[in-house]
Amino acid sequence: MALQFTINGVSQFIETISPTVTLLDYLREHISLKGTKEGCAEGDCGACTVIIAERTKRDTKYRAINSCLLLLPQVDGKHLLTVEGLGCKFENRRAILEPIQKSMVDGDGTQCGFCTPGIIMSLYAFYNSSKIQTDKNIHDALAGNLCRCTGYRSIVDAARQERVFTEKKVISENLSTVAEYSHEGQRFFKPKTLKEISKIYSTYPSSTLLAGGTDLGLSFSKDRQVTQTIIFTGDVKELGIIEETNKALTIGSAVTYSEILPYLDKLFPSFANLVTRIGSDQIRNVGTICGNIATASPIGDTLPCLIALNSQLKICSNNGERKVDIEDFFISYRKTNLKKGEFIKSVSIPKLNATQKFRAYKVSKRYDQDISAVIGAFLIEFNQERVAKTIIAFGGMDSTPRRALHSEKQLTGETWTEENINKVSEKISEEFKPISDLRASSTYRSQVAGNLFKRFYFDLVDSNKPNQVVDL
Repeated sequence: MALQFTINGVSQFIETISPTVTLLDYLREHISLKGTKEGCAEGDCGACTVIIAERTKRDTKYRAINSCLLLLPQVDGKHLLTVEGLGCKFENRRAILEPIQKSMVDGDGTQCGFCTPGIIMSLYAFYNSSKIQTDKNIHDALAGNLCRCTGYRSIVDAARQERVFTEKKVISENLSTVAEYSHEGQRFFKPKTLKEISKIYSTYPSSTLLAGGTDLGLSFSKDRQVTQTIIFTGDVKELGIIEETNKALTIGSAVTYSEILPYLDKLFPSFANLVTRIGSDQIRNVGTICGNIATASPIGDTLPCLIALNSQLKICSNNGERKVDIEDFFISYRKTNLKKGEFIKSVSIPKLNATQKFRAYKVSKRYDQDISAVIGAFLIEFNQERVAKTIIAFGGMDSTPRRALHSEKQLTGETWTEENINKVSEKISEEFKPISDLRASSTYRSQVAGNLFKRFYFDLVDSNKPNQVVDL
């Protein structure tokens, strides 16, 4: 069966291309749309940014994505816009640019021009969203686009111009999608239900599960890995559910970071703030929290948060379902509790009660778009002036994300004072064996871990004080 999607309104039918070819390679090598650039092939630089446009009941939704990480079958049934699709009109032999393009020209927002198409596409998605045109939102929209020439000032100034209401591109009704795409022995399945995915996975137990592909995509974009069977989970309706009850927030494994952010912002603002530092809009528009869990990286940003919040996973297979506390999910480096044929259905996060406080912190070399050196997540429950319970969880401090159980026990029953916090902070590093790598030395990580817990204390004592340079 052929893949079908549109690019700038032109229908594309794919039957003879490998399912592990990226959208970027297709644009540049197969249909010669070379305005979209390859800079890093990792989803960091934003030069490859394009837009997925989808019809909703009320409007057309535009999502900026990194075309270097998406495989062709992932855009089956979608409408895509590239910088060529914005284009320009001609009147009296003079080019009439799109308003966004004109604002960049008028503001001298381009020099060598390599990054400009990606920046234009990010701003197009931003201007056609419901987000208010504040400096913070502009910076967030552009965080996934790197420029080595301008220093960003002229780009940001161009973005600050009076909001440009661009003419939205006419998008037809959403297209139908295929259930399976095959080419030369490679198979790409696109199940629609839990029953289908369980059956396929039991038939092909060595298959690779793919949700957003922001991590796995590197295997194809940089390593040119050949994978025989891929099962895409993004079209499974039950995996795209977000459910909020009086007790918990449940997130389906196909829910993207962008989709869950409003809920996290309401219930766990510190967690939400950390999520906004995971990649960029382009990454968060396709990446998933459950994908972050499944990779089991010791520096996975969400994992210490989920551990500190007592989260629970629902695991699914052809044989039924089971529940696993997330702190029991990570066995050793990159190894999990999943058995053959099993996959994550959802993660449930209990809501905080009135006596509980939660904070999460990320330390990295750059504020945006960077891999963590250390992540600290802390939950504390008070009984009047004393600590009734505390959870101290870290990532980047060992081969798996995990708790500092001895330090938790040491603090339980004590008063919430700076003296007691200092005693615990000094001992936290003794519970871990951090490594030295290009992001941080083991000594640095050990020092930072204790300091983050001190920061947690000062945050709760006086939350009005700025605790990071970016807040000043």
